[in-house]
Amino acid sequence: MTGRIAFQGELGAYGHQACREARPEMEPLPCPTFEDALEAVRRGDADLGMIAVENSTYGRVADVHHLLPESGLHIVDEAFVRVHINLLAVRGARLSDVRRVRSMSILLGQCRGFIREHGLQTMNWSDNAAAAREVARLGDPAEAALASEIAAEIHGLDILARNIEDRQNNTTRFLVMAREPDLRRRGDGRMMTTFVFRVRNIPAALYKALGGFATNGINMTKLESYMLDGSFSATQFYADIEGHPDDAAVQRALEELRYFTSSMTLLGVYPADPRRH
Repeated sequence: MTGRIAFQGELGAYGHQACREARPEMEPLPCPTFEDALEAVRRGDADLGMIAVENSTYGRVADVHHLLPESGLHIVDEAFVRVHINLLAVRGARLSDVRRVRSMSILLGQCRGFIREHGLQTMNWSDNAAAAREVARLGDPAEAALASEIAAEIHGLDILARNIEDRQNNTTRFLVMAREPDLRRRGDGRMMTTFVFRVRNIPAALYKALGGFATNGINMTKLESYMLDGSFSATQFYADIEGHPDDAAVQRALEELRYFTSSMTLLGVYPADPRRH
């Protein structure tokens, strides 16, 4: 597929890396926020959106689970990106020169060991690639950024330390969003189904709603809750399951789910990334 794919961040961000790896034939479109990336797809400025949803070390990407159901877009694929975090500084700088490091909090949180070991001051930044751009602008060996190799390449920075993340399996999961759903079975591997739902106001509704997945042998790989409209009593659940809605067991489980819910919305059906397992 040719065309444009929108992502949050500047060129050189990990979303840019995800676009390169998952859709190398498409032109990456940088956007300031996740909302902007989703809006670019809605408007037709981009054909797809590459949206980070969770990291194996840091956890859920804030606010994304609120944005996806309201976006009017559909999940058509997922991409697992191995996040190698690097310490970038101006050309000729040495590690011993660095005093401050800047990056998004999600990356700073993934490199606590390295930061503590080298006694670095941290600065929260809006975007990892923007942090690299600022380091290049300052031209000061004491200033550094945590970012990707692509960011070093774009901004002409040296990589003083590679792969400094605390956990060696550090991976970010991205969802590929499109204006139209694609419910086909694709590839030879497993399919994933993602949906959101609200349970009815009856005793043990959540327990009963999920019972159908257990009795039908459906693996629910993700279940998260979050409040709606600032209310403690309005809760929505976000779920990923293995399987396709046409599978008989999935059909039975979803039918039982609907009986105990006040609403259920399918967000997407897509092939499981091979790196999921």
